[in-house]
Amino acid sequence: MAVSRRVRTLSAALAVAGVMGMSACSQSPEQAPSADPVPQQPSSATPSFTRPAEKPNMLMITVDDLSALDMDYLPSVKKLVGDSGVTFTDAVAPTPICVPARASLLSGQYAHNHGAHTIHGPDGGYPSFDGSETIATSLQAAGYTTLFAGKYLNEYGEKGSRHDVPPGWDQWRATIDPSTYNYLGAKFNVNGRVVKPRGYSTTVITQQAQAELRDAKKKDAAGASPSSPSSQPSQSGQRAKPWFQWVNYVAPHLGGPTQKGDPEQRFRGTKGAIGVPVPDKQDRDVYADKPIPPRPNLFPKAREGFPKGSPSRKKPTQVEKDAYRLSFQRRIESARSLDRNIAAMLKGLKKSGELENTMVVFSSDNGFSTGYHNFNGKLWHYEESLRIPVLMSGPGVPKGREVATPVTNPDIATTLLAAAGAENPREPDGVDILPWLSAPRQNRVIPIEAWPTSDGTERLWSGVRVGRWTYVKLKTGGVELYDRTTDPYEMKNLADDPAHAGTRERLADLSEKYRDCAGDTCPKRMYAANRPLDLAGL
Repeated sequence: MAVSRRVRTLSAALAVAGVMGMSACSQSPEQAPSADPVPQQPSSATPSFTRPAEKPNMLMITVDDLSALDMDYLPSVKKLVGDSGVTFTDAVAPTPICVPARASLLSGQYAHNHGAHTIHGPDGGYPSFDGSETIATSLQAAGYTTLFAGKYLNEYGEKGSRHDVPPGWDQWRATIDPSTYNYLGAKFNVNGRVVKPRGYSTTVITQQAQAELRDAKKKDAAGASPSSPSSQPSQSGQRAKPWFQWVNYVAPHLGGPTQKGDPEQRFRGTKGAIGVPVPDKQDRDVYADKPIPPRPNLFPKAREGFPKGSPSRKKPTQVEKDAYRLSFQRRIESARSLDRNIAAMLKGLKKSGELENTMVVFSSDNGFSTGYHNFNGKLWHYEESLRIPVLMSGPGVPKGREVATPVTNPDIATTLLAAAGAENPREPDGVDILPWLSAPRQNRVIPIEAWPTSDGTERLWSGVRVGRWTYVKLKTGGVELYDRTTDPYEMKNLADDPAHAGTRERLADLSEKYRDCAGDTCPKRMYAANRPLDLAGL
C-alpha cells in the first residue's frame, strides 16, 4: 500500500482565494461550454478564524451504518450536540463503507490514498491500513492523552492481531472480531489484555469509554506538572492534560445473536434471511410494524434507466421487502440505546465541568439504504448511502446553526488536528471546516469511489459529487448522472440525455482529474453557492 509520509500544515491544505460559486436555484441544468483556454473558476477566500481555546479536549463519537435519515431517532444527540453546536446538512462519506470511512477518520485521506479500500480481501480490512501515522500519533505528539473504545477496523483481532494496540493510543479498549458483532458477548482488548464484559454492546462500550477516561485522568493527575500542556484546572489546581477520545459504537450494524422474529429466523432459506441489528431488550419491538419511510425511490419499479451493475436494476421479492422493513425496525430500535448512552456520556462531561472545553463530533461511518433504490445496505453512490449525519459542538463552534457547506470524513480528521494545533500525520486530503461554520453556504468538488467488499484491487465505481450534480462511472462501463436539485431522489439518470451531454463531459473530466488526487492536488477550494459555477473551470 502506497501511503504518503510527508507532513503538511493546515495552511497548505487550505490555500484558496477569490469569491465565486454556484446557486442550486439560479443555475440552468446545462452549462454553456467555456471558451479556450478555460479560465479557472474563482473560489472563496478562507474566512478569518481565531481559535478560542488552546488544545481543547476532543470527543469523536461514531456509530456504524446510521443513515442521515435516522437522526430523528436520536433526539438527545440532536439536542446535546446539534442544538449546542452545528448540524451539517450535506455531510458525505466519499467511500461509504466501514473500513475505508473509518480509515479516513484516522488519516484525513481519501481511501485511494490511505490504502484501506474495502472490508475484506486484498487491500481490505485491518491488515490493509498502516496505523503508524494517524490522528492518534499526531495528537499524542502534541501533548494529548489519546483513548479509543469500541469497534476499530473490520478484521481487527483476527489472524493473530487480538493483542495489537496500534501506535499512538494511551488507552485502548477495542472489540475483537468476530465477536464485535455479538451484541450480547463481545470481547475487548483492554490495553493488550483480552476481557469479555457482560452486557449489551452499546452499554458496554459506553462503560469502557467512561472507565478508560477515568483511568487516564487519574494517571495524568498523578504525573501532572504545572508545565504540562493545558486543558483545564485539575482538582489540585494544576493544569490537566488535554485528551482525545474516539468512541465507536457497533449499532446499528447488523449482528447477533439472531432472535425470534428476525429475518434470518422468519425467512430462513429465502433471500429475505438477512442479518439485522440486535436492539437492547428494553427497546425490542418498540417500533413493531413501523413502515420504512416512504420516498419515491423506495422499491422503484422503473429500472430501465439504470445501467448494468446498478443495484437499482434489482427487483426485490415481497419476502425481501418484508425483511428490509424488519431491518429498518431493528435499526431504529437499536438507535434508542445509542441515544441514551451518548447522552449519559455528554451529561457526565457536563457534570465534571469538562464539556465546555470539549469539542464533540458525532458522525457515522457511512449512510444506509433500507430498500431505497432496491437495495438494503451501503457502498453505493446514492444519497441514502453517501449521506452521513455530522454534528459538532464545543469551543469556537456556533450554537444552533445548520451548515449546508459539504463536509466529509477526511475533513473531520483534518479539523480536529487543526483545533488541537497538531500536525497532520500524512498529506491531508481533507480541509479544516471550522473557518467555514459561520460562512454562507459553499459548494465544492468531492471525489467519490468504492471497491467490491472482498477485493480492493479494482474500483466498483468512481465519480464526483459537486453542487447539484452526482456523476459516477461503474466498473461495468455504465454511467449515472443525477441533478439532485430537480431530482433529489435520483430517479432520472441523465447520462444519455443529449441535453446534458456537455455536463456529462465536464463531470467526467472532473472525475478523471481527481480520481487519484493526493494532498494538495485534491479539490479543496470552496465556491459561494449563490453564484453560478462553471464546471469546466474546476
